[in-house]
Amino acid sequence: MTFDVRPVDPASTRALRQRVLRPHESLEELASHEPPGVHAVGAFDGGELIAVGFVCPDGEPGEWRVRGMATAPEYRGRGTGAAILEALVDHARAQGATRVWCNARTPALSLYARAGFEPESEEFDIPGIGPHVVMARRV
Repeated sequence: MTFDVRPVDPASTRALRQRVLRPHESLEELASHEPPGVHAVGAFDGGELIAVGFVCPDGEPGEWRVRGMATAPEYRGRGTGAAILEALVDHARAQGATRVWCNARTPALSLYARAGFEPESEEFDIPGIGPHVVMARRV
């Protein structure tokens, strides 16, 4: 499968994020999870947006956080999530990041592990969303 990965407006990620990650939230609530200056990336199959994610500084100087990673269910297992994650890490590194981290949903732990992220916490629950583990990678 071929797909195109490129920067997108964070607003264009909301419908897919809502469908995959937070169906119980409105698009306005999803917008509240987008910090100022966030860098969003999307994967496209033709004109269809099939995977998204964003990254922004968060934490100590040099720390960037990956958020909002979502792949349309019918496109999972085809490398789109890995391509999004790679583009986000590359962007953070180019901006001077030394560490990239995320609150990874437990079903996605293998995606982050394959990209070199390592667990930094025990499993914890985010109410209404489910179990997560903090994972991070030095860049």
